[in-house]
Amino acid sequence: MSFCDDTLLCNFPKCRTKLGGFAWVTACSHVFCDQHGSGEFSRSPAICPACSSALSGKLDIVRTELSPSEEYKAMVLAGLRPDVILDISARALAFWSYQVHQERMFQEYSLSRAEAQLKQMDKVVTQQNQSREVELSGMRGEIASLKKVMEEYKRKYSEVSERLMERNRQYQKLQGLYDSLRLRNMVVGAGDRDMLPQPGQNDYNIGVARQGTPQRSPQFLSVAPGGDGRFFSCLEADGAKNFFQYSSPARERGRPYINKH
Repeated sequence: MSFCDDTLLCNFPKCRTKLGGFAWVTACSHVFCDQHGSGEFSRSPAICPACSSALSGKLDIVRTELSPSEEYKAMVLAGLRPDVILDISARALAFWSYQVHQERMFQEYSLSRAEAQLKQMDKVVTQQNQSREVELSGMRGEIASLKKVMEEYKRKYSEVSERLMERNRQYQKLQGLYDSLRLRNMVVGAGDRDMLPQPGQNDYNIGVARQGTPQRSPQFLSVAPGGDGRFFSCLEADGAKNFFQYSSPARERGRPYINKH
């Protein structure tokens, strides 16, 4: 704010709106907007919200129009001596200069506070950047190690893939051999079953064979030259041979008894 500025700001804490129309002016050189002045100065005793000064005088608080009319300007100082007019003007200018100085001090305070906050934020940002750099360097190392591990896994995967392909080729070859052998066994088994006689047909063939074979006629077999008769037998040659290994009773009677013991 400079002397050429024609706008004052409300001195109420956390208000600082531009004043226009009516305003409340105090003897302690503070000015307030109509809203806060009406609320604060309606109580008794009145206390300045800016500097906490007691405003007990009759003219310590004045509600004035900031943009007076031309008639008011023509008559407000009319009839006063020049020294009084100059004194009033000097006090009015002192009030304005105080407001300007106060605004400058407030801006400087706000600037210093903002700079302090900025420095603090710079420190925090610097620390965070340093910690991030440390973390980033660590992550870069981890990425490099993971890349090495990934390359190793890729190499192992390629080897395993090649082995798997080789096993698949061997499996396909063995599968083909197994299928050919199974087919050959199936063909051989089917041929053997065709060559074997069926159960019913086998019985039938046996019966036919028995019917077609002529019965051998009874034979008279002589026991020995000294035997006393002939035996009637239907045995085969081998059976007869086994049967006639024993001597006849007559032949046994003609032989002398020999004690073998």
